[in-house]
Amino acid sequence: MKLQIIFATGNQNKVREIREILSDPDITVLSMKEAGVFAEPEENGTTFEENARIKALAVSELVRQRIRQCAEAGDAAGESSAKTGKAAGENGKAAVTSAVFGDTILDLRIPVVVMSDDSGLVIDALGGMPGIYSARYMGHDTSYALKMGRLLEEMKDVPDEKRTARFEAAVAAVFPKGLDPAADLLECRTVTGTMEGYIAHEIRGTNGFGYDPFFYLPQFQMTSSEISPEQKNAVSHRGKAVRAMMEILKGIANS
Repeated sequence: MKLQIIFATGNQNKVREIREILSDPDITVLSMKEAGVFAEPEENGTTFEENARIKALAVSELVRQRIRQCAEAGDAAGESSAKTGKAAGENGKAAVTSAVFGDTILDLRIPVVVMSDDSGLVIDALGGMPGIYSARYMGHDTSYALKMGRLLEEMKDVPDEKRTARFEAAVAAVFPKGLDPAADLLECRTVTGTMEGYIAHEIRGTNGFGYDPFFYLPQFQMTSSEISPEQKNAVSHRGKAVRAMMEILKGIANS
């Protein structure tokens, strides 16, 4: 199955992980920056699923606008060719098979999927915080070292057995109905994935990003910042959600 995915995020770490998780030469994954698409929709949902859908739908609208612009430009070129007697597509229209996105040219004969995730850390002892506010906790520009330091301070008296937590990820995908590149109607699907663990008593490890350095995985007896990227992608919330979404898309493509 060939797909072109524009991942609705400015976080290059997420894009790198998505590429590692998919690891498929038939699937192209672009960040918004690489696709020349810029949007900062207000994430005012109350769940990870709602925020993922908000981002995917907003960026998808910009992508569809760009595709329509390329189609209209192609139609105009086709009409001009017809008037001068040159070969053109059916009804004098040029066949539009590609569109320029940033520094990339997308093949419009292959489905273009806009995908987004909203993810975060849910700590049971703190009533589910920081949850959907994980990236915004203490402010967007606050380092994760400071965020984790604050959370560790709040949990300093919490015993090991009550330090349960999980990473949650919701992945939304917006794509042409039936994955038909020529379809005008769009579909939107959302899936979720979780990774269970505990909040460690200290920050450890240099792999990963975000809250990984203090998220302890008992099956590895290490934090998710100490295990390898391959190990993390196999069990992570994002890995589970992305793989589930790909199964949905494969099912639609084969139906």
